[in-house]
Amino acid sequence: SWDLLLRTHVHTHMYARHIVKASPEFQAPPTVIMFPRQREMSSKVLRRQKRDWVIPPINVPENSRGPFPQMLVSIRSDQDRNISIRYSITGVGADQPPNEVFSIDPVAGKMFVTKPLDRERRSSYHLRAHAVNMNGERVESPIDLYIYVIDMNDNRPEFKNQVYNGSVDEGSKPGTFVMHLAAFDNDDNTTANGMVRYRILSQTPHSPIPNMFTINSETGDIVTVAAGLDREVSNPGNYSIIVQATDMEGNLNFGLSNTATAIISVTDINDNPPELTSRTFSGEVPENRVNVVVANLTVIDRDQPHSPNWNAVYRIISGDPIGHFTIITDQHTNDGMVTPVDFEQNRAFMLTVVVNNQAPLASGIQSSLQSTSGVTISVVDINEPPYFPTNPKSIRFEEGVPAGTSLTTFSASDPDRFMQQSIRYSKLADPADWLSINNTNGQIITTATLDRESIYVKNNIYEATFLAVDNGSPMASGTGTLQIYLIDVNDNAPSLLPRESQICERINRNAGINITAADTDTDPNVGPFVFELPTFPASIRRNWTVSRLNGDYARLSLRTQYLEPGVYEVPVIVTDSGNPPLSNRSIIKVKVCPCDENGDCTLVGAVAAAGLGTGAIIAILICIIILLSMVLVFVLWMKRREKERQTKQLLIDPEDDVRDNILKYDEEGGGEEDQDYDLSQLQQPDSLEHIISKPPGVRRVDERPIIPESQYPIRPVVPHPGDIGDFINEGLRAADNDPTAPPYDSLLVFDYEGSGSTVGSVSSLNSSSTGDQDYDYLNDWGPRFKKLADMYGGGDDE
Repeated sequence: SWDLLLRTHVHTHMYARHIVKASPEFQAPPTVIMFPRQREMSSKVLRRQKRDWVIPPINVPENSRGPFPQMLVSIRSDQDRNISIRYSITGVGADQPPNEVFSIDPVAGKMFVTKPLDRERRSSYHLRAHAVNMNGERVESPIDLYIYVIDMNDNRPEFKNQVYNGSVDEGSKPGTFVMHLAAFDNDDNTTANGMVRYRILSQTPHSPIPNMFTINSETGDIVTVAAGLDREVSNPGNYSIIVQATDMEGNLNFGLSNTATAIISVTDINDNPPELTSRTFSGEVPENRVNVVVANLTVIDRDQPHSPNWNAVYRIISGDPIGHFTIITDQHTNDGMVTPVDFEQNRAFMLTVVVNNQAPLASGIQSSLQSTSGVTISVVDINEPPYFPTNPKSIRFEEGVPAGTSLTTFSASDPDRFMQQSIRYSKLADPADWLSINNTNGQIITTATLDRESIYVKNNIYEATFLAVDNGSPMASGTGTLQIYLIDVNDNAPSLLPRESQICERINRNAGINITAADTDTDPNVGPFVFELPTFPASIRRNWTVSRLNGDYARLSLRTQYLEPGVYEVPVIVTDSGNPPLSNRSIIKVKVCPCDENGDCTLVGAVAAAGLGTGAIIAILICIIILLSMVLVFVLWMKRREKERQTKQLLIDPEDDVRDNILKYDEEGGGEEDQDYDLSQLQQPDSLEHIISKPPGVRRVDERPIIPESQYPIRPVVPHPGDIGDFINEGLRAADNDPTAPPYDSLLVFDYEGSGSTVGSVSSLNSSSTGDQDYDYLNDWGPRFKKLADMYGGGDDE
């Protein structure tokens, strides 16, 4: 049975331990395991007989040093006397991974272990032994072999962490649980090899006693041993404990050990009440200065800083029944800052202040008498500005109040009751300049008529600001606003809208002009309006009629079937609904014109309606046609004259015509008469600003330009002859003022105009011609060309 098997295993286990501990010379004879006996039935079915004994398990100690292979047991069959038997084993460790841990001699039946075993990797093996004949036929039923690996103490206890953190409140009683430590041993925990025990090796610091904590040797729970834990005494409030874990049930001689560190923090409790550093404090504050620190209260508390056990809470318990002061705790220093929030007419205050913590004191801790102090606050009198009790002040008056009317008294009060001071008033802002104020008593008097329709009145309210100044040292001032609500009166007559319109000359069903009125007054002094035509002149009511549409609109329409086109001024009388009502005679200019089928005035009709007859319109059109014709004739004449000027024959060949060309030549000089002028200056540039504003040392215009030029310069169509002389004079002035200009006899550089010049030589001007060419136009080229004009134009020779 399994009970017998288990008992055999236990006895064998103990026996194996005994074998291990025995002397090496002692060698127990190997155990022989026989296959159970069998008998053959008539049906030739093999039946197993009841076993004669239970096959005991095989125990193998781990970490054996050999030599290997090491014999474990011998397996035999009682049939080996008659036939040859072959033995084999199967299972994990034999023919299944891990393979070849166990082996068997197939002939002798001896089973061996081939290498050291590790119980922590595998603690048992289950094999089956087989017996067959030489033909491979089974002669015995397989038997089960159970191999147990006997544990050896080859593993130390291991802590999961090297440092453990715990905490305990200061002042805790003995036996208070602190924290738990646990170590794990891979050895068999059912034997002494895996049974771990704990103990404390050291404690730091040793205060108040060296052994403040103890540990349960079996569970690893750390608890307090004695009272007296004080965070304020143990600096910095932490204990470091070295804990040792040992197997073999804590046997220091045979067991293996390991250590870990337990950090125990002593948490703060409110066991130290705050203590004010002085029995009395004093401060000073200017009157009416609120939200300023007037006194600073300092306190000492040995509990954990910036925690509820340390944070101070200040209370005023006497001397301020109305609550003029408050005490704010500084979050960083824990000081109490006394701040006024309101004032009364007292000159000094005597306060009594008590201080506590946010958290209540721990049980059994009494409050200190030093948590209460007196605070003296002195109020320093300063000159306060006067103030207007009602600001802004509102009053109501009808508009149209005449100048000189007293509206109200707008006076200010002085809060300085202990100073005898006078107040003077003045205007600060009066947009319409309607008011004045008495500088001693603040009486407001009008200086002009109040008009609700003024641009300075917003939403019927006119605002003015006044200044009150006392005669203190230094002087103080206050401002006040007066709001005058102006009640509307019917003082504005309505005006007609629109002022101009148009209507068809013939009466039709939809013909008419919608008219209304505008009134700057407000209800009830505006609409509904009454529209009517005057009785004089009589033609007004004979030609026109007004019909009421609603309270604000009416329609002006023709009474006759036809009215001559033109502009008519129709007077209309408009009356509002005020009390008394106001009327206004307004003129609306109506253009009566012919209309198309849509009822819209035609263009000719609109012109005719403007006051012009048919004859006048025709005359205007004829004038426009004549003006256009004159412009066309003038343009044709200008083109013809230009064409004649271009085709007029010259005294020289057209290729040598130089009237419209001022050319430059690459020559180094000229005759004596030419030394006064630079021929390169004959080219007329667009602008001479770069010559006049040229700084010293810059090249003149008679030097070769740096920028590239076009091969054929652009020439003006009709140049003004007088410009040539001005150009030459300006070039001469630039040359005279240029200190970098070369002398006259030096090599000169001229601007290059390109090839293909239309002038062969300047000397062509001296050639004579027998043609009939008219050269009178040379007189327009200025005094320098007068000689040429006289020579070729028929003048006298000089």
